[in-house]
Amino acid sequence: MTRTAQNWVDQARYDLDTARVMLKSGRYLYVLFCCQQVIEKTLKAVIVDKTAEFPPRIHNLPRLSEVAEIAVDEAQMDFLTELSAYYIQTRYPEEIASLGEKVTKKIAAETLRQTEETSEWLLSMLK
Repeated sequence: MTRTAQNWVDQARYDLDTARVMLKSGRYLYVLFCCQQVIEKTLKAVIVDKTAEFPPRIHNLPRLSEVAEIAVDEAQMDFLTELSAYYIQTRYPEEIASLGEKVTKKIAAETLRQTEETSEWLLSMLK
C-alpha cells in the first residue's frame, strides 16, 4: 500500500474511534457524521491504491464507490446513499438541528456497526 493510501486509512481509523467516543457521549448526529467520514476516507484509500492518483474532492459515497470501481449490492448502495446525507457541509445551527432531530442511540449504534463492517470489507481490497 502506498503512503498516501495509508494516510487515508489512518484518518479513517481515527474517525472510527471518534464515532465510538461520540456514541458513548450521546452525540448521535456526530456518530453518523464520523461514520460518513470513515467510509469516504476508506473509499479514497481504495481509489489511491487502485489508480495511484489523488481521489476526487467529493463526499458522495455512491459516486466514490463508482470511481473506485467497487461492485456494491443494493443493500450496500442504500447504506452508502443514506450515510452520504450525514456529511455536514455547513455548520449552521438550524441545519444541524434539522439533520439531527431523528437520530437516536439505536440508529447511531446500528450505523456504527454497519460502518465497521463496510470499512473492514473495503480495507480488505487494499494491497
